[in-house]
Amino acid sequence: MFSASKLTPEQVASLKQRAAEGASMSDLQRHLKDEFGITITYMDTRFLILDLGIELIEETKEEPKEEAAEKPEVVPTGEVTVTMDTLALPGALVSGKVTFSDGESAVWMLDQTGRPGLDPDTPGYRPTQEDVMEFQVQLRSLLQKSGY
Repeated sequence: MFSASKLTPEQVASLKQRAAEGASMSDLQRHLKDEFGITITYMDTRFLILDLGIELIEETKEEPKEEAAEKPEVVPTGEVTVTMDTLALPGALVSGKVTFSDGESAVWMLDQTGRPGLDPDTPGYRPTQEDVMEFQVQLRSLLQKSGY
């Protein structure tokens, strides 16, 4: 295991300067080898950086911004439509999709004990009472047709 005491003050200062410039752990390991002839493992480099109190500057990665084209625009249809999946979601007896009259959609499911679940595409969305009642009527009809 490599010890920080084996480095000269100039080598320590060089490492701190490189880290301040945004060097990564691998860059510092390579710098030790190329400039000072010190070959150490990545893990030893990590311990050395910790022993010397050097803080690495992590680059913030820009997350790709969602464009309007990626997310389909919600179009009110004025009616509730319910479909059933041919293959139920894990843990569900049956599942499917529902589109409410205002164009919002959700995934629905009935678990093994018959408890319903609704997962809207828009977090926090609540359908109107009329839409819920129409959804229940269509769901009951769809389940009866499918033999449930």
